Amino acid sequence: MILTMDSDNFRRSPWRLLLWGIPTALLIAPAVAMQFTSEVQWTPFDFIFASVLLYGSAATADLTMRKSGSWAYRLGAGLAVLVSFLLIWVNGAVGVIGNEDNPANLVFIVIIMIAAAGAVAAKFEARGMARAMTIAFVLNAAIAVGVPIYGWGADEHPGMPGLVALIGVFAMMWGLSAALFARAARDETLSPHG
Repeated sequence: MILTMDSDNFRRSPWRLLLWGIPTALLIAPAVAMQFTSEVQWTPFDFIFASVLLYGSAATADLTMRKSGSWAYRLGAGLAVLVSFLLIWVNGAVGVIGNEDNPANLVFIVIIMIAAAGAVAAKFEARGMARAMTIAFVLNAAIAVGVPIYGWGADEHPGMPGLVALIGVFAMMWGLSAALFARAARDETLSPHG
């Protein structure tokens, strides 16, 4: 069974409202918290960075999800945007490998750029998106394998096992996104409409 929702229905969907409401809530939370505690200290740059990242992610998800009515496609797109967002956020805040100033963390930005370039090259078609996310999965998994081989992050929190697990979670998110796009491509092939 192929679950779909056409683009016009998605535009009026409560899911779309949620998609745009989450960034707003996430930006309001620290602004309110700063009024009640000195533990939260965001600068104007922090708010600008978070706004660009949150609303940019929401816009990317919104546009990509309107490309197809397939739930598999939409979940794959949402997951790709989520893992990209998390990698940028974690790298900007504390860094994945070591601290945020460790140049090794740039490799995660390169993976995001490769996935995005693959998506554009595929014209956001499900089959090409599956390939782009698979490449991101393989590259991210290779980093997870490289951590114990090269000793990256062994002396820093969360330690080597924690770092392998964290990077492995990011790799699994790319892999699940690829599988969902592959499912959407199969559904399109099987669909009598296209």
